This record gives sequence, structure tokens and C-alpha cells, in this order.
Amino acid sequence: MKRFSLVVLLLAFMLTISSVAAQDPVTIRISTWAGVDESAELQGLIDEINASQTDYQIVHEPIPSDYYTQVQTQIAGGTGADLYWMDQNHMALASDGVFMPIDQCDAVANAAPQTAGDLSDYYPGILAVNQFEGQTYGLPWIAQPVVVYFNRGMFDAAGVAYPEDGWTWDDFTETAMALTQDTDGDGAVDQWGFTNNGWPPPFIFVWQAGGELISSDFTSVPIDSPEFVRGFEFWLSTLYNPEMSPSNEVIAEQGFGEMFKAGKIAMFMGGAADDLDRVDGLDVGVIHVPANPETGSTTTFAWNASTVINANTANPEQACAALVALTEAIQGWKIVSPRISQANVEHLVSSEPRKEPNAAAIVAAAGDMRALPIFGNYAEFDSLFWSEFWGPLQNGETDLSVAELAAEVRPDLEETLGN
Repeated sequence: MKRFSLVVLLLAFMLTISSVAAQDPVTIRISTWAGVDESAELQGLIDEINASQTDYQIVHEPIPSDYYTQVQTQIAGGTGADLYWMDQNHMALASDGVFMPIDQCDAVANAAPQTAGDLSDYYPGILAVNQFEGQTYGLPWIAQPVVVYFNRGMFDAAGVAYPEDGWTWDDFTETAMALTQDTDGDGAVDQWGFTNNGWPPPFIFVWQAGGELISSDFTSVPIDSPEFVRGFEFWLSTLYNPEMSPSNEVIAEQGFGEMFKAGKIAMFMGGAADDLDRVDGLDVGVIHVPANPETGSTTTFAWNASTVINANTANPEQACAALVALTEAIQGWKIVSPRISQANVEHLVSSEPRKEPNAAAIVAAAGDMRALPIFGNYAEFDSLFWSEFWGPLQNGETDLSVAELAAEVRPDLEETLGN
């Protein structure tokens, strides 16, 4: 009888140990490109999530330099983290099968409406960057629409009216030229109305003109269409144009950011999260990019980034739950949130109070943002587009017009689509 009792006690003890072990939270590792300050802020979000969880604990493993090289090496070697940050261009890695599809994991499939796991709450064009062959491979946590930042003090000094809603390419050009001046009378321009040193991307004006880089079915590259050519030509008209923009040499010597802070550049186009509207002593306004004068379109480009799950994670359900929780937290930290339900001034200001003066303009621009189409062979396509088309035109390395070069390069680009 005693022996039976001992056996029962031993079994009970083993079951208790097994139960405790089964309840131990699993570790979910995430790698990001965050630097020191950003990592500290992210860790605060992770700490809050971890304090509320018993199924998993998130561990941050930042890779602040040479990020994508190290990530791809880790994944190939089977040592990768469970979660990774990916920018829009690198979401094309989904075609290699290295990310886990998330549509059917519980935290997404059963997500409450208007939460981070609710795929219907994302701007469709931003979510599409995360989708490949009918499946979703990541959750976007930021989508920065490009807007125009302008120094009100420089406008006032030059007697130039501030840009207003409804302004067009023509208004923009006139304004930028009026603000390009020789302020000290020495015969040399020392103040410019705008800067384009390769940014903003030309797709803003291509899209506004009705052009497309790639067709919606990924079968053609209509860069020789009149609409694409018109938009790209307008972009080129602002590039290092001495009537409105400093030269590449001047920007390289003085630094674009320092020139804006010093009152030498009156306008630039940057992402909604740029911090040059928070410089002490500057009164900086924000407005949507100028509209195409024929179409009236104010479409703008959006840089975006997402978090993905390593296809080789040992804990897919916990990784997915951590993905959703972390995405929810980041969307209340980074601006602009890519979710439709969060497209309001109150949410943006709660995420970044210092953006309050320009929050309404940023939220309005978010409604007009578009992302580049991403597909399996995007990296090769993008490299070829730059080396054969965009780069030569930007750097003055071709005597061909935009239309002539587009017609010449189009077949090579379409060959990369594999159709």
C-alpha cells in the first residue's frame, strides 16, 4: 500500500512538473535595424507586451548596420530570429519562401475588427506590398506619405505667399523660382526655393499624370507611355535646376538638412516622419505635394515597412501572436500608421505630439499615398531600372530624351518580369 502511495505521489509530482514546464513562455526573437535610441524606445514597447503575456516573451536583437546582408545570412544558415523588420523593397523575399504566411494563424484569422491583426483595416495599397500569390506575409507598421515642408520665414522675407490646398505643378515651379535669390547682392544665388537631389521619387508625378511603372497584372512596363514620360519629365525639371534647386556639388558640400535649417532652402519633399519641422527657431509648415494641373491628382509616394515571421520559426502561433501585439504597439509609436481606422489627427498626435501643428496636412496626405508594386523578381527589376533608365537621366549620362530612353529600356525591363 505504501509502495502504491509512493508511485501515486511520484506520478503526481511528474505531472505537476510537466504542467509547469508546458506553461513556460516561449522566447520569440525579433531582429530590427534600430539604432541605440530607437532600440531603447522599442524595448519599452516590448517590456509592456512581455509583462502582459504568459505564452511568449519577446527578445529584441538589433542589427543596426549591414542589416539585410546579416538577415539573409542568418535565414540561409537556419539561425534567424522569429520576427524581422522588412522595408518595402525587401518584402519581395516572400517569393523565396523565407517568410511564413500569416492569413490563417489564429491572431490574424480571428482578430477583432480595427486591431493590428485585422487585414481589412489596412490601406489596400500598403497591405499589397506584403502579399504574394494570394497570401499575406507581414503586417505593415508604418507608411510615410511624402509631403512638402516649407519654411514660412523664408516665404515671408521674400514676400511669397504660402502654398495652399489645390496648388499645382505650375504653382510649385513659380513659387520655387521666386524663392531662389541672391540675398547678399554678390551676384551669386545663395538661397533656393527647393531641392531635388534624387528625392522625392519620380513616381509621384508619374502616377499623378496617369502613368504606371508596371501594369497591375505584372505583364508590362509602360514607361514609354505619354503619361509616364510627362511625369518623369516634370520630375527632371526640378532636379538640380539652378532656377530653383542647388547643384549636387553644393548639396554634397553643405548638406541638405543643414541648408534647410540655415534658411538656404525654402521647400523640400520628405516623409511624414521627417524631423526638420521640429527645429528650434524655424516655423515650418506642411502641405500635400503639388497636383498635376491636367488630372488634378495629388497622389503621393509612401515609404513603408512591415514585420514578418521567419518561415522556420519553431513557434508559429506564438510568433504570430507576438507579431500582432508588437505591430499594434508600433502603430501607436511610429507615424503614419498604415491602418484606416487610425487615419486621424488624434491618433497621429498621440503617437508624435510634436507633429500637432502639421498633423491635419499629414493625415490628409495619407489618403493619397501609394506604394510601389512589389513582386518576386523586384530586386533585379529595380536594379535594371536604375542602371539603364533612372540613373542615366538623373546623372546626365545619356543624350536620349526620356521617351527615347524609355522605349529602348522597356524590353529589357519586361524581360525581368518573366512573362
